[in-house]
This record gives sequence, C-alpha cells and structure tokens, in this order.
Amino acid sequence: MATLTTQLPQRRRRRVWTESRVGLTMLIPGIGLIVIFMLIPFFYSIWLSLHVEIVGSNIPIRSVGLLFYRHLFSDPIFRGVFLKSLENNGIFALVVVPIQTGLAMFLAILVNRQGAFVKFCRTTFFLPVVFPMVLTSLIWKAILAPGPAGMLNAVLRIITFGHFSPQYWLGNVHLALPSIILLSVWQGTGFQMVIFLAGLQGIPPSHYEAALIDGANRWQLFRDVTLPGLRNTTIFVVMVTTIFSLQLFDQVYLLTQGGPLNATSSVMYLAVSQAYVANNVGQGAAISVVLCFIILLLSLIQRQVLRERVD
Repeated sequence: MATLTTQLPQRRRRRVWTESRVGLTMLIPGIGLIVIFMLIPFFYSIWLSLHVEIVGSNIPIRSVGLLFYRHLFSDPIFRGVFLKSLENNGIFALVVVPIQTGLAMFLAILVNRQGAFVKFCRTTFFLPVVFPMVLTSLIWKAILAPGPAGMLNAVLRIITFGHFSPQYWLGNVHLALPSIILLSVWQGTGFQMVIFLAGLQGIPPSHYEAALIDGANRWQLFRDVTLPGLRNTTIFVVMVTTIFSLQLFDQVYLLTQGGPLNATSSVMYLAVSQAYVANNVGQGAAISVVLCFIILLLSLIQRQVLRERVD
C-alpha cells in the first residue's frame, strides 16, 4: 500500500511533464514564425535606423547613433511633415474605428438568419474584402474623378437636379482624407462583419428565449443579450481595426501619393517614401520603429481601458 502511495505522485509528475513537453513541442512552430517574421525584422529595423545605408552605392554602411531619431523630432520641416502624417493617422483611426465597427455589427445582426437572400447579402457585403486594394483603388479613382465625368459628381448632380457643382475629391485639401476614409470603410466593413457574425452565432439561443419570456423588446434584447455576448468580439474588432488604421498606406499610395499638401500623408507612407524614394533607409526605418512603439503603446492602453470598462 505504501509503495502504491509513493508511486502515484511520481506517475502524476511524469504525466504532467509529458503533457508540458508535448505542449511546448506544439508551440515551437508558432514561436519560430513569430521570431522569423516579427522579431528578426523588428530588431533589424532598429539596426538600420542607427546606420546610414545608401542602396546601390559602394559607400560602406556607417553607424550614426540616434541621428535619424533626432532629425525626426528636431528638424522643423521634417518634424512638421511627420506630425501632420501622425495627425492624419489619428483622424483616420478616430473616424474609421467607430463607424466601421458599428456598421459591421449592424450588418452582422441584419444577416444573422437563414434564407437564400440573406446568403446573397452576406456575399455582397463581404465582396469588397476579396477585391485587391489595387483594384478597389482604381474603382474608387473612377468614382472620385474630378469634373462632370466623375461618377460621384455625376450622381450628385442628378440627385440635386444640376445644383451640385463638381468637386475635385482627391485634389481638395478638405475632401481628400474623407474620401479615403469612405473608401476604407466600404472596403473593410465586410471583414469585421464576418467576425461579428461568428460572435453572434456563439451566443446561446436560451439567453434570447429567457429574455423574451421576461417580456423584453428588440432594443432590450440588443442591450441586455447581444451587446454583452459580443463583448470579447467587439474588443478584438476595435483593437484590430485600430492597428490597421494606424498602418494606413495602400490607399494613400494608390490614390493621392500623400497629397495635396500632405493632407493624406500617413506615417507608413512617409516611412516608405523616405526609404525607397529618397533612398534614406535609415530615416525610413526610424519612422517605422517609432510607429511600431506608438501602435504597441496604444494597443496596451486600449486593452487596459476596455478591460476596465468590462469589469
């Protein structure tokens, strides 16, 4: 009996060790991918930001310390462009995140039912996500074309019976960024809709049945059952949409090239322009590193704030 008693803890420890080893083995591929595609490029970017490297030149790479970071915040002209780009990113995120999240939740609730027409609506709402950003930008460039030939100008002129004067949407300092915001909301809402739809289908039907028995109306069902059930989904969608918003690049590059007068320039577009257009790899890397830390800081703050509200 004593021998059996001493053997049980040993067997339990052996089983726990075996399970831990199996779990660690399963984590190795994921950790390897994180190291290869995230950590190594990140630390290489930090190294590049501390050195001068002229691509295509025989000039040797030399260390300059924090020169590019000092230039980013001390040079009046460059600092102005960087702060303007950061401001554009902030405006873009403040507008896109709530609108896209709210619209995606509304569409998910709308199509969270059975039927052939509902399936057609799901496909239609998700279709812009499938389109490559290049194709989407070309479509919207035709829609936002200046003059009477532009689709949006033509439609607005017909609706207003000729009283609307054509606008230069992408060439106007006040209209260029809202135009890109409109494109981004149209293109990205379907992705968040699918995530919300998965969250809705994870809410037990018994919760709705209990609320209906208590006499809850549609608004009360949404407030007391749907919203709490989508708590974790909403946190995920808000955080992911915020990160995507701060990484704004494709739309700017394809439609406006940061213009007019840096009205649509983003931090990521500024970094790429410095690295590949101005052939200033170190400065582009420094901007990318700063943006990475900004995204990390905002994500941590956002996560903490959302968690406190939930609790």
